[in-house]
Amino acid sequence: MQLATERPDPTPQRKAAIATGAVRDHAGAVTVRPIDDFDLDRTIFQTLEGKAQRFVMKTRVGKHVDWADDAEARIEQAYQQARHDVALPEIDAGLLRFMVEECDFDVEHADGSFLDHLYFCFEYTVAHYPGQSPIVMLLHSILGTGTNTFAMTADRIPALRALVGQREWLHIEAFPSVLRLLYDLPLRQELRANLHRIDQLKSIRMRRVIDNAPIELSASELWVALNYQLIHLVDFLPVANWVAWSNDTSFIVFRDLYDLLERAGKREALVEYHPPAGPHQLQGEDLPLPGRLTSRIPVGLSEKMAARSVRTFSERAGHDISYAIDWG
Repeated sequence: MQLATERPDPTPQRKAAIATGAVRDHAGAVTVRPIDDFDLDRTIFQTLEGKAQRFVMKTRVGKHVDWADDAEARIEQAYQQARHDVALPEIDAGLLRFMVEECDFDVEHADGSFLDHLYFCFEYTVAHYPGQSPIVMLLHSILGTGTNTFAMTADRIPALRALVGQREWLHIEAFPSVLRLLYDLPLRQELRANLHRIDQLKSIRMRRVIDNAPIELSASELWVALNYQLIHLVDFLPVANWVAWSNDTSFIVFRDLYDLLERAGKREALVEYHPPAGPHQLQGEDLPLPGRLTSRIPVGLSEKMAARSVRTFSERAGHDISYAIDWG
């Protein structure tokens, strides 16, 4: 069992992102194949229902990636240089003890363990969002993932809150709610429709996922929260063949959020991104025909399915997914 006190070694894809502050389509540098006997029930997606939905998710996350030796060596060198240039801060011993003794992280994530994902987000924030606390990203899903898995129970909230700063806590408790609002459609649509008066945004009210308690973020806090979300989404991007996997729901939300933050002039985290172009192909990616067909799901349909799914998960958790923006 992996413990929170054990800082993991990131995958090459994660190391490349941390080293460069950029996301890349690594087609040509990787060979991708399905993981034999991949068990979706060992992941945060265990709560998904419906054969079609589970098959699509299994196809997207149940992949083994082999890297070309030269590409992996270049990434490793760049990563070690980045670690030399920007040292990772120490994490409070009491907080780590809480994570070990009071939380259950024994579940797999998009690539590796839940803790692998949390530590990637922590490292990326240290390197590329230095104006904000990386502790938020170490704990961003501790109060719930988008699929109703919870690393801790609500009764432990006071103990956790005492271990972090007030501003950190605000973003930790809001993160799961903001995540769901991004996968649902109305928030992104409302922000985009009001770009012409974006500086008039005063605050947003929503509900906390784990217990439906009310949360309010000021405008400046919302933009920080959305930058945290952008970093989070970096860890869900396809390793290669972005044109073919443009219907990946996390990739859809990443692209839309990136564009939204750019247009609003509110992107603060360093995330270099260039939209994919070229033919629909699976270079170096070996999939049986049913898996290949999932890459043909229309982007709009994939987005609507994700929105419907997140609303269903909120309903099951007793979470009110509605929100209200004060436009001043």
